[in-house]
Amino acid sequence: MASGGASLALAALLLVSCASAAAATKYTVGDTTGWTTSGDYATWASDKKFKIGDSLVFNYAGGAHTVDEVSAADYAACSSSKALSSDSAGTTTVTLKTAGKHYFICGVAGHCSSGMKLVVDVAAAKAATPSPAPAPAVAPAPDAADTTPDATPATTPKGSGGATPKTPVTVLSPPGKKSTSGATGLSATAWASLGLAGLVAVHLGAF
Repeated sequence: MASGGASLALAALLLVSCASAAAATKYTVGDTTGWTTSGDYATWASDKKFKIGDSLVFNYAGGAHTVDEVSAADYAACSSSKALSSDSAGTTTVTLKTAGKHYFICGVAGHCSSGMKLVVDVAAAKAATPSPAPAPAVAPAPDAADTTPDATPATTPKGSGGATPKTPVTVLSPPGKKSTSGATGLSATAWASLGLAGLVAVHLGAF
């Protein structure tokens, strides 16, 4: 698993390197004229946008000229005694690694004053612009209808146990017996006595 992650990281690095290399530009100083005393290098560089990673290729007769990178003061004085770098191989490639102005002259006596000098201004790398942070999610405003309670609370008070008290049941008294003292009714005992008297009278009448 770790080797797979390392392989992916290496592949990503290679892709970035290839992309950077593809984005870099290689400039041939003086174009077809090359690096000579007859070149107009101020005009040649005036319409170019140099950036970090670009390279300058100086083509010249080996041993007849040099390519010396010098300070601004030595450039103005056409002096190569304190050159930052020097080469006389005939083809010199210089990679522009830092932003700002870079100064080049030919160190052979009289060649710099004849016009064999070049200054290039390398633009600083642009800082990556951070992506804007996503806007925080805004909670929707509550609907006016949502402010109404879902249900009307019961108005019946609850007891200490949380249960709704029950309405006490009214126990009805049993209906009272009708009075037997009126003329409209006789008690069962009275009816029995009358019936017995009638039976006795009938029995006596039979004799």
